[in-house]
Amino acid sequence: MMELDPTETFRQEAAELLDSLETVLLDLGQTPQDRDLIDAAFRALHTIKGSGAMFGFDKVAAFTHDFETAFDLIRKGKIDANHDIVTVSLSARDYIRTLIEDPDSTDPIIGEAIVEELQRLIGGGSAPATGLAPVGEPEAADGSSAEEPAQAGWSIEIAFESDILRNGTNPLVLLDDLRALGPCAVEADLDNVPELGALDPESCQIAWKVTLHSSCSKDEIEDVFMFVRDEMKLAIAPLPGGTAPLYPELDMSMPDAVEEAPPRVAAAEKPAAVKSRPEASPAASSAPEKAELGRRAEDKGTTVRVQAERLDELMDRVGELVIAQARLSQIAHSGTDLAIKAIAEEIERLASGLRDTTMGVRMVPMGSIFGRFRRLVHDLSRDLGKPVDFVTVGEETEMDKTMIERLADPLVHLIRNAIDHGIENAGDRATTSKSATGRIELSARYVGAQVLVTVQDDGAGLNTARIRAKAEENGLIPPGANLSEHDIHQFLFHPGFSTAKTISALSGRGVGMDVVKRTIEAMRGTIDLTTIPGHGSSVTLRLPLTLAIIDGLLIRVGEARYIIPLSAVEECIELTAEAEARAKGRSFLNVRGDLVPFLRLRDVFDAEGQPDPHQKVIVTSIGDTRVGLVVDQIIGSHQTVIKSLSKLHSDVTMFSGATILGDGTAALIMDVAQLVTLGQSRAESDRTPEAA
Repeated sequence: MMELDPTETFRQEAAELLDSLETVLLDLGQTPQDRDLIDAAFRALHTIKGSGAMFGFDKVAAFTHDFETAFDLIRKGKIDANHDIVTVSLSARDYIRTLIEDPDSTDPIIGEAIVEELQRLIGGGSAPATGLAPVGEPEAADGSSAEEPAQAGWSIEIAFESDILRNGTNPLVLLDDLRALGPCAVEADLDNVPELGALDPESCQIAWKVTLHSSCSKDEIEDVFMFVRDEMKLAIAPLPGGTAPLYPELDMSMPDAVEEAPPRVAAAEKPAAVKSRPEASPAASSAPEKAELGRRAEDKGTTVRVQAERLDELMDRVGELVIAQARLSQIAHSGTDLAIKAIAEEIERLASGLRDTTMGVRMVPMGSIFGRFRRLVHDLSRDLGKPVDFVTVGEETEMDKTMIERLADPLVHLIRNAIDHGIENAGDRATTSKSATGRIELSARYVGAQVLVTVQDDGAGLNTARIRAKAEENGLIPPGANLSEHDIHQFLFHPGFSTAKTISALSGRGVGMDVVKRTIEAMRGTIDLTTIPGHGSSVTLRLPLTLAIIDGLLIRVGEARYIIPLSAVEECIELTAEAEARAKGRSFLNVRGDLVPFLRLRDVFDAEGQPDPHQKVIVTSIGDTRVGLVVDQIIGSHQTVIKSLSKLHSDVTMFSGATILGDGTAALIMDVAQLVTLGQSRAESDRTPEAA
């Protein structure tokens, strides 16, 4: 069993906090007066600082302290949030991430420069010249801030699990974090502490009762214990109104205990007097605790953090199970034993359910990747001087985590191209009566068993004439060649092709779109590119939901068997002698009034022997393009575990992988996109003589 590393746990949870902080800061840049966003940024910084100090990341805690203080001043209205503060805070967030993930790779001078910039911005704000006081210090313990009304505060009861110390947590640090929220009195509850002989120094048996006099919210108190909430009992209740003494226990009991030295009987009565205060209102104290514990128990069962490698291993095991189940089903159906057939059907049902459940566990919302592009657009918009609104649609659309990880780089290239090449500068947009602020929309939606991811901008659109001229200049086409706009636009995906006049840090080398095409094709996807001159361009990526297990259609061509992804199949029809006669030797099929080109896979694969007398046509589609595939036999549906082809077969374009059938033989998985392209090219060649 793997031993949990508290430091690694902190890194993981800090990464989530930093991602959340980035989102909050980007939102705050658009709505600087949003109180909720300011509070959220402060809580994130406060938690990172406190947890960093707890786990030994002292540099993180020290650096974060200045920004926590700045946002505390913003919370109190002493300075205003603005674009410059948000920008330097984003830089600070990046520096904090580096300090956590790889502290040796950065130089302290970078952090010093960021803090100096923050100090400059704060010094030029509306704050009084008092410097940056630590957030946790009470402003006027002597009552000098009389303009603020006294706050009743909170009653807090804390009880950690006994092994909290072994996990690397120091309860005293957490109590100090509570003290940073405002003046408080802390009382230790020693009822559960055993006799000295039975005392375990590594076991925490002390509980605490804290009276906090502060106007902070309950969420701020809970954030102090964010990383240990699953290892403690926490009850928070508001104090009744009034102006009670700040330290009643210290004022009333401590002098008696020191000066009078009471006998043992009196000493025994003293704890009873202390306990009488919470027992006076049991409903008020027990109800919040029960509600809090119930909520935490519910939260503990909501999510579980699992390493990605374990999910990959689980998927591999399920894939092997599916192959074994297919073999069992084939053996069962070849015999006459009804009991074996019943067991095989039951295992098939269970394996199918396990496959769907495992794939569901691996599914991740697209919002997990969409959010990171907000920062990209923010930085590019600033660097290029082009104001851009970034809109996302369909964040709840889910894909396999492996697909999402591989999709990140193509989307980066597409968004950078949209801002750099697509969106015009403010002057050019004004001449065409466009808004000075450009718009980029990143959307995702389901279409059958595919996910369509689209990057759309409202820029100038593609310059077809310029692309054609560049293609002729590079020798890709002869001058005056007859090409459609669609074919001309495909040169954008050619290696080394770029229409940029100058090479910059963002573009001009012709490697971006080539990378996009190779990556998407490796994911068994396709790219649709459309443009309207003067109104913008749209790039749509058509992708399968997963690359692990798919539903396939098992077919036979000659003596060989192949798999066609079921998501690409529209319908299956019989190729009759009358249909072939009507085609008059051309590879077209009339499907309810539409001419659909078809490929004879026996000819494509050079299959031996005579074709079956009753051949079938499988109508497949990629986007709006349809092509029929003529096969000898349709065997049936098949749960297909995708296995990658070796490097020796990297030049085989018509197949995207292979799978193992129930009898142990291999079957190649057809790349429908390549077959559709081949069918369309042959259809064009058939039309050319007719047009002549």
